[in-house]
Amino acid sequence: MNTHSFPKLVPAILAGIWLSSTLSAQQFHKIGLDEYRDKMMAGWIGQMAGVGQGGPTEFRWQEAIIPANEVPTWKPEMINQFHQDDIYVEMTFLRTLELYGLDVSIRQAGIDFANSEYPLWHANLHGRENLRSGIAPPDSGHPKFNSHADDIDYQIEADFSGLVAPGMPNIAIELGETFGRLMNYGDGLYGGQFVGGMYAAAFFENDIETIVRAGLTCIPQQSQYAECIRDVLKWYHQAPDDWQATWNKIEAKYQKNPDYRRFSCDKGKFNIDAKINGAYIVMGLLYGKGDLDQTIVISTRCGQDSDCNPSNAAGVLFTTIGYQDLPDHYKSALNPEGKFSHTPYNFPTLVEVCEKLARQAVVRAGGRIETQADGKEVMLIPQQTPEPTAFEQCWEPGPAANSRFTEEEMAQITTWSKARKMEEFLKHQAPGWTLSQCGPDMDAPAILDEWNGREDVLLIHPLDRQTPCILTSRIEIPQNQPLTLHLAVSHHPSGDYDLILRADDELLLRQTVGATTAKDGWLDIHQDLSAYAGKEIQLQIVNQPTGWAFEGAYIGAIHLH
Repeated sequence: MNTHSFPKLVPAILAGIWLSSTLSAQQFHKIGLDEYRDKMMAGWIGQMAGVGQGGPTEFRWQEAIIPANEVPTWKPEMINQFHQDDIYVEMTFLRTLELYGLDVSIRQAGIDFANSEYPLWHANLHGRENLRSGIAPPDSGHPKFNSHADDIDYQIEADFSGLVAPGMPNIAIELGETFGRLMNYGDGLYGGQFVGGMYAAAFFENDIETIVRAGLTCIPQQSQYAECIRDVLKWYHQAPDDWQATWNKIEAKYQKNPDYRRFSCDKGKFNIDAKINGAYIVMGLLYGKGDLDQTIVISTRCGQDSDCNPSNAAGVLFTTIGYQDLPDHYKSALNPEGKFSHTPYNFPTLVEVCEKLARQAVVRAGGRIETQADGKEVMLIPQQTPEPTAFEQCWEPGPAANSRFTEEEMAQITTWSKARKMEEFLKHQAPGWTLSQCGPDMDAPAILDEWNGREDVLLIHPLDRQTPCILTSRIEIPQNQPLTLHLAVSHHPSGDYDLILRADDELLLRQTVGATTAKDGWLDIHQDLSAYAGKEIQLQIVNQPTGWAFEGAYIGAIHLH
């Protein structure tokens, strides 16, 4: 041994001793890979069970508790939920992670989501249309561009983020930053990070209240979402055996009080805001008291989005139990070959990709996977203190990023957007007009070659029962040459709708368009705008729903002269 090198070795040896003691002092979660897989599988079964049983009740009860006899009776075949947006959307995110890894960029995530082909609604729909039209994330979910940014959407599809991150809440939070911002912002984003945090905790904790509080640490405490969850916990302790008493308190504050619906897409009975539906997830978990059936039933009976909420609640609870210990009626009829809509996954391949990503997550978090003497693998996962994302509110948002896809990125979006089709159509047929809040019913928006004898007809449809589809244009009315808006509008033979015209916030016209008013199939509207001579106004043509039956508006002409 070269004695001259000994002094140089001493600091290295001491450093090694210090590093070893640091690692040994660090707290680790330990879980066998078989146990992880068993719990992760149960989490997916829980989602499928919750949405399967609650599905027929979705939004049929608003501002009302669902009667017990209206909750569908569970049947084992209900588990095969392969066509539910509550489930297939998150598989798009899993596919992105499978292809590009946990450090995938938000822009690549946006491109992949833009290329999805399944039907969507609310924040998801608007976020995807923004992406397809070139608005890159995070702006696709920013309130400036997405009027549904506080809706439930990322909350219902965030389960994956905790299922691939056992004991790693910060990875669930980060995944929310990558995927939740495609469509949501503020409380809409926090709802998903809360759900992901609960799943991450459910691998190592059985006490439900502890799991709920673990999820709560994953979001900004000054947010209304966090306030809502704290309220439910407080009211639960005040009435631990009377869930309807707590439901009434939730209703009074988070349904009836406008201060807690400041960015709701609708201010009426219909409430798809993330907060109140998040409260109903927690209602099922707390008042279900660990009973699988009751957790689903109570979360369902709370109403509103009564399939998504029991899906989240059951997923978390089932994760604590594990697949092997689930009752047979939740797994006996599972079709392992059933393909989840518009995804490459059936149940076995879904399990495989989640395990693959969980292995990556453990290493990324500074943990390791060891092989024991018996040949079985064990995950050693450093315990994490959650680091929530920055605080923000949809009704007082920070500045948009002004993020746009490059030409090269747009070339990767191969699913031609209806929004882009509409832009091209409106540019030539109605220059200066833009379309917003159009729903997918009746295959809208669409350009029809012919309708009732007219060619090149624009078909639009309200987004939902409360949200109209709107055509908007900013128009400067000449001082000495007043304009008139000329419209030719039609309707479906089995439905009608209200046509509303507004100039800025002033109502100009409200006219039902249906069989009694458009007697030859078309109704011609001529709206005088002379009162606005010399002014610039925002003019809106509104397709307002009435009875929610075939309420598409067919527009054969839009002219100003």
